[in-house]
Amino acid sequence: MTLPQASDIVTRELRGDILLVTINQPPVNALGVDVRRGLLVAIEAADADAAVRAVVIVGAGRNFIAGADIREFGKPPQAPSLPDVCNRIEACSKLVIAAIHGAALGGGLEVALAAHYRLAIAGAKLGLPEVQLGLLPGAGGTQRTPRLLGAKAALDLILSGRHIGAEEALTLGLIDRIGNSTDIAAEGLSYAQELLTNQAPVRRTRDAAGLADKDAGRIAIDAARKETAKKSRGLFSPLKIVDAVEAAQDLVFDAGMQLERTLFLQCLDSPQRAGLIHAFFAEREVLKAPETRSATPRAIASIGVVGGGTMGAGITVAALDAGLPVVMIERDEAALTRGRANVEKVYDGLIAKGRLSADAKAATLLRFSGSTDYAALAQADLVVEAVFEDIAVKQALFSELDRVCKPGAVLATNTSYLDIDLMAAGISRPADVIGLHFFSPANIMKLLEIVVPAKVSADVVATAFEFAKKLRKVPVRAGVCDGFIGNRVLAVYRQAVDAMMEDGASPYQIDTAIRNFGYPMGPFQVVDLAGGDIGWAARKRRAPTRNPEARYVQIPDRLCERGWFGQKTGRGYYLYPDGARTGVADPEVEAIIDAERLRAGIAPRSFTDEEILRRYMAAMINEGANVVHQGIALRPLDVDITFLHGYGFPRYRGGPMKYADTVGLPTILADIRAFAKEDPLFWQASPLLIDLVERGANFDSLNQSK
Repeated sequence: MTLPQASDIVTRELRGDILLVTINQPPVNALGVDVRRGLLVAIEAADADAAVRAVVIVGAGRNFIAGADIREFGKPPQAPSLPDVCNRIEACSKLVIAAIHGAALGGGLEVALAAHYRLAIAGAKLGLPEVQLGLLPGAGGTQRTPRLLGAKAALDLILSGRHIGAEEALTLGLIDRIGNSTDIAAEGLSYAQELLTNQAPVRRTRDAAGLADKDAGRIAIDAARKETAKKSRGLFSPLKIVDAVEAAQDLVFDAGMQLERTLFLQCLDSPQRAGLIHAFFAEREVLKAPETRSATPRAIASIGVVGGGTMGAGITVAALDAGLPVVMIERDEAALTRGRANVEKVYDGLIAKGRLSADAKAATLLRFSGSTDYAALAQADLVVEAVFEDIAVKQALFSELDRVCKPGAVLATNTSYLDIDLMAAGISRPADVIGLHFFSPANIMKLLEIVVPAKVSADVVATAFEFAKKLRKVPVRAGVCDGFIGNRVLAVYRQAVDAMMEDGASPYQIDTAIRNFGYPMGPFQVVDLAGGDIGWAARKRRAPTRNPEARYVQIPDRLCERGWFGQKTGRGYYLYPDGARTGVADPEVEAIIDAERLRAGIAPRSFTDEEILRRYMAAMINEGANVVHQGIALRPLDVDITFLHGYGFPRYRGGPMKYADTVGLPTILADIRAFAKEDPLFWQASPLLIDLVERGANFDSLNQSK
């Protein structure tokens, strides 16, 4: 019997008595409405056809099903829903086998869980990553997974959102077999035939016995709820996931599915979901710089790093971890020895935590060498300088790199603030010069600002993006200005923070208010962590060009003059007794603040936490608008990604510009104009912000590729 085709997206082919159902929705076979309809039609057709004894579901291309089509989120639902499709697959009277290759993620894994048997081949990746989008698996994932694996393993998989390979999936019981061939259809058909030959029964996951040990399940659920409340502070969906798995433990399947759907819809309506999905798409859009579409990257097979301090060592480790050979240059043997020690310290820390073996460290360091002679950089494809933040020092260094590096080598600076156009102007190949602003610790922090000077070649910019990919960094294209995107905006909202401190808010209240917003640390804790001397040096450098009419709060300078630079000196805004990592309030700092208020003639007033947050965010958003308006950032989303990955902005809020859209740009503008009554020089509304409010538009309307 020839079965009618549902569509070109979900095709059916009868192979003997086995129906091969193939999902062909490039590029990743996402579960849009056409795929859902096609699967439902295929299963119903198989059930109705006496010639069909088994169904094999496979994905065309590189993946099984990589997940739901998240572009449908927030839109009116279209039937059939994915839970209905999964329930129909599970209810099928014929054997249903999911044959998995590539990605089976989110809804894709839920489809596989609804099948009666599961096979995967090497290279498959399985997972339920919905938590990363502020959601929970909403098509049976929280009900079938614990019934199959038990509560503990299911909670680990769902709460982490991690991807697992075929071997781990087999060990856990998520799949039944690992296939040997790369021909997934052949593997699936062969497995189906074997099951039919052995008269294997229809086996529904809803009836699996993974939750039979009620005591073990209860212990796992209680432990997960306690850990999640601590670890995921402020997040909405993780605790809902625990509730859903608890329902799998306590309720019959259909009741558990109903509760899962209720909790899923609550997550879907949460503002956190909107923020997390914005971040998800922004991380992909940020890769689309003009140069990455128009130029071919240069080959990068080896790199050089000039400077072995904290930053240079971190960059070195990041490159070594990416499999690249690295040569480090330092001014003398003693400095080079310290640089090597800084690199080894990172790996020794991983060994101490059980995350690296001594043999793996030794193998990695075989790719690391050092020299005091710049000639050792002669064959490097890319050189990153990470030396003292002084323009004259860096200009002299670039002259040396110009002399020794081979033609076509990319010459990069890790400067945080300085003018890269000036560095490039003094050498014979300005087209090869680019900014690669890493964030400390460079081997851990994801953000990499790719700073594009005026004369750089497009293929050098494309190379920088490719280099970021090798290092597993999140690259953001930035223009040249003092501080680029992140540090330029930081300098402005730091001024707002310091003004609030001088006006009456304690640094400890400000930190608490910002942490309650969702940041891991408050701004004064961040200063202590980074080192107050860094900002002090920047303030002194800017002093000659500072507007004499602008307000300048001297409290940070008073601390630095005492040598109180933060954690590394044992005190800053906080005290760090006996080398503690967490600080405690310092009465002497409060006394210094009081004295400075008296000197400045300021009568302190009280601030609510809400007032602190409104000023903090208004300053950040306004300067973010300025960097977009001036072309330093391509789009508002570039500002968002910078702050999500470099400055601890809470991911579930999407970034400062997304947050501004959520609050409403008229509200932000009204706040700025109200604050301007106190300090009109500082609180000048961005022309872009004014324009968007007048047009009734928002920042997201500007988030198109440029």
